[in-house]
Amino acid sequence: MEGERRPLLSQSAGCQEEPLPTSSPLTASCPAPQEDQVWRAGLGGDPASSLPLGSSCLKYLIFLFNFLFSLLGALALAFGLWGLAVKGSLRGSGAAALPEDPLLGLVLGGLAVGALSLAGCLGALCENACLLRCFSGGLVAFLALEAVVGSLLVALWGPLQDGLEPTLRAAITHYQDDPDLRFLIDQVQLGLRCCGVSSYRDWTQNLSFNRSSEGAQACSLPASCYVSPRGAGAAGHDPCGFGALGPDEAARRRVHLQGCGLALRAWLRGNVRAAGACAVATVVVQGLELLLAVQLARALAVRQGVAGSPRTTGTERPPTKLAQG
Repeated sequence: MEGERRPLLSQSAGCQEEPLPTSSPLTASCPAPQEDQVWRAGLGGDPASSLPLGSSCLKYLIFLFNFLFSLLGALALAFGLWGLAVKGSLRGSGAAALPEDPLLGLVLGGLAVGALSLAGCLGALCENACLLRCFSGGLVAFLALEAVVGSLLVALWGPLQDGLEPTLRAAITHYQDDPDLRFLIDQVQLGLRCCGVSSYRDWTQNLSFNRSSEGAQACSLPASCYVSPRGAGAAGHDPCGFGALGPDEAARRRVHLQGCGLALRAWLRGNVRAAGACAVATVVVQGLELLLAVQLARALAVRQGVAGSPRTTGTERPPTKLAQG
């Protein structure tokens, strides 16, 4: 009887004596070293130490990608808010409603990208499976939206090109009505060194530049049509080439005479491949981030399953007492 109780006393002393055989039920009270490490990680120890090396690399790679995208989103958000603030201060109480402002799209886009990237950063760094699932769902939504927009652009590329000239003519007619539209037309004419749609004569459709106008801009052209827009008399939106729409030949030599329709078409055809390559690269990066996030979420689920098993949580059945002889 004493020989049978002796191993039981040595076991209760803290497992410092000679271990029992593996078939004994008392061996469950002292977990193995590897299981004890996982058990401690599940109770709030260092969770990163329990992840394999490959999963730890995924964790920091996802954090780096999303940190860069969160910076881009923050820059877009800040630029959009700055633009809205400046335009609001210039327009005063007569400002247009916010939903009609194109800068609002930049603000919303920067906010969405920044929030999604922040969720990815925190989900990877804190090893939070819920945030990783939210991040993966947001990426799927972004990829679906980009696929729809890309398909529409490919399907409607021909009609979009055909509608360039009517759109430019309508923009010339309403040149003074919207500061955003005026800025866009000026940038097109300055960048492509052109004036009007088919020729500089298209500016006669604008009532302010028409010969019948009684204002100071009659028979003139916008400053962006001037050959040297930084020269004297071309500051701001002051008209240049007075008399260019009239019989003055000297005035016409100071402005661009060719239209922007053909030049804009050529510019679009020359840059469509570069834009497509950037779009494909963005989709590839987003797809790679989605795969990495899914792999990390699986690794976290495996670790949580191991930490929650009966052998690691200590919820196993208590050891039975040895039968006394």
